Parts: sequence; structure tokens; C-alpha cells
Amino acid sequence: MGAVLDYCTGGTERQVKAGTVVITEGGTSGHLYVLMQGKLEVLKGEMVVATVTEPGAVLGEMSVLLGQPHTATVRACSDAVIYEFEDAASLLEQQPGMALLIAKMLAQRLNAANTYLADLKRQYADHGTHLTMVGEVLQSMINLPPQEVSPGSDRQSDPRM
Repeated sequence: MGAVLDYCTGGTERQVKAGTVVITEGGTSGHLYVLMQGKLEVLKGEMVVATVTEPGAVLGEMSVLLGQPHTATVRACSDAVIYEFEDAASLLEQQPGMALLIAKMLAQRLNAANTYLADLKRQYADHGTHLTMVGEVLQSMINLPPQEVSPGSDRQSDPRM
């Protein structure tokens, strides 16, 4: 994602201290963030789900692209430098190169998730129905209309399937 750094103009460079929350799960900002240096952690609820250290890593893109609240909290693990774009939607319209880089990043994430879920489904195919949701998730990742999704264990089946 280092190529994203080429687009870091027109925004604001921010120094953030360790422990600072950059993005709040459930909040809305319309902002896009690029990690310049340091270490950030991504949390769903209180669970750390990822650590981000690569300069050029983009954060907040899902909220901007979906027009929905942030799906996770991002907090600095160490002192860090981030680049902030306040009107991210306009930025992506004006900078199709950056939008394409973000699209490629999201496609890589989706491919990794699909590959993992398909492998999980294959490994546990003969272990009863407790993993049938994996098949439902894989099915929902194909080209279906958007649906509001809420994380949790008490999920209703997808009416589109």
C-alpha cells in the first residue's frame, strides 16, 4: 500500500500519541486515514483483530465507501503519524488512482476471506451443521445486492438466498 503515500496531499498530517483513538466503532466521520509511521490496532468491541504497521495502510475506507458508521475502532499502539482526509468521498472521486488502489486492497482482503472460509468449509464438511454459516457467508460474498449486516452470534438467515 506504499503507493497510497503518493496521494497524501491536500489533507492533514497528524501526530497521535499511543492510546489515542483515531476511529470509533459506530461513529461516522467521512474521514479517510493513511498510516505514515507507527503502529495502530483495529478493535471490534474490545477484541484486537489486527495490528497495522505498514506505511500507506488505509483506514476508514469501508465507512466512506458504504456511507455507514465505522465498523471498528482504530487506536494507536505507539506514537504514530497519520494523514487525514476530511472529505474522503470527494477525494476518491477526484483521485481515481487512489480509489483503484483502495479497490485492489479490498479485493485482496475479500480474496483472503473467501479462501479462508472455503478452506474452513472443506476441512469441517463432515462435522455436522455447526459450521453451516460458513457456506452462507461464502454465498453472501458473491454478487448480491447490499444488505445491512450486524455482527453477533444470533444471525438471521439471508433472505436473498
